[in-house]
Amino acid sequence: MPNAAFRAKKARRMINFSCSHTGSDLALDKILLHQGNRMKKLSFLLAGTAAVLTSPAHAQSPDLLVFDWAGFEIPGLYQPYIDTYGSAPNFALYGDDDEAYQKLASGFRADVAHPCSQMISKYRDADLIEPWDVSRIPAFENIAPRFLESETFKDDAGVWFIPTDWGATAIAYNPDEVPQEDVASLDVFLNPEYQGRISLPDSSDDVWALAYLATGVSDWTEVTDEQFQAAAAWLREAHQNVQSYWSDPSEQAQTMASGEVLISWSWNDGVTYLRADGYPVAFQRAPKEGSSTFFCGYVNLKNGPGSEDQAYDFINAWLRPDAAPALMEAIGYGHTNTKAMEQFSQEDLETAGLGEVDAPILTQTPNSPELRERQLAEFEKIKAGF
Repeated sequence: MPNAAFRAKKARRMINFSCSHTGSDLALDKILLHQGNRMKKLSFLLAGTAAVLTSPAHAQSPDLLVFDWAGFEIPGLYQPYIDTYGSAPNFALYGDDDEAYQKLASGFRADVAHPCSQMISKYRDADLIEPWDVSRIPAFENIAPRFLESETFKDDAGVWFIPTDWGATAIAYNPDEVPQEDVASLDVFLNPEYQGRISLPDSSDDVWALAYLATGVSDWTEVTDEQFQAAAAWLREAHQNVQSYWSDPSEQAQTMASGEVLISWSWNDGVTYLRADGYPVAFQRAPKEGSSTFFCGYVNLKNGPGSEDQAYDFINAWLRPDAAPALMEAIGYGHTNTKAMEQFSQEDLETAGLGEVDAPILTQTPNSPELRERQLAEFEKIKAGF
């Protein structure tokens, strides 16, 4: 259930841990307990999380290592894999696309990874991945064509990327404290009334999507130097209002649940977690300048240490229509399988923040690797106050 997932994520944020390839080495290096009347509750949650991660009943397969976003270990996404092998695959987790790429480029070995679309060219250029054999993936033909339009994903050499999930990045806000008219424009992030009450993702792609939209650009595949400089100037101004840059949706949700943050540039996950725990939150996807969408999926890493057959069984489990409700309920994302999405009403999609909107949309498709590197470097300067 979403509220259980949110609590487990909050607990996991208290633990500094590392996972081995067998999933058996859990280093509880440091436990940070909140003061006050939540101490006992958090201690209980931490103990429960540690038990889930180390219990033999939740043993992980030593034959498949999935390098994935934190929070995607949801059994409902790959239940047939568990039914076949008697356990989940082993997971190594990350919270940022660039962090994951750097780890793999530095020699970390896994079997499959879960990057978002704009990263695929980097994986290909670094020779980290190999094509999938889609003849072994029956549901491939049901993936919505819009997720495979780029030659970066599919070319004469094969299919390099299996899109699985998609979501939106938009304005999450506390409607009890923030009037709706204030979030009718992305300039709310520059509003001095909310200084110190705003959070942004610690993700170069997402903050630049925000900055480009705010300065009139809704297609980042062709960005002029003038447009880049305008977006950078906007981000520097927004930085003056930022209370924190969140590194994962559970962290973002916590700052909003505590009341520290009233407005955030957010993925669907953070909104889903807050709603599940009963906190007031709204998701504005149609400010006049627009919002962003993204999609992610799995790549087949070269020379993985585990079983290629299990990698295909994992992907086939993920692409089945029955995975979509688990994805939507726990994280708030849409599925790329068109048959999977037929299960949901328009009301379901609107509630999840996945419905159609009458505003510009910047789709985070692959853009120039050189531009991404420039954006990443400039974002680091902005966060440092330069």
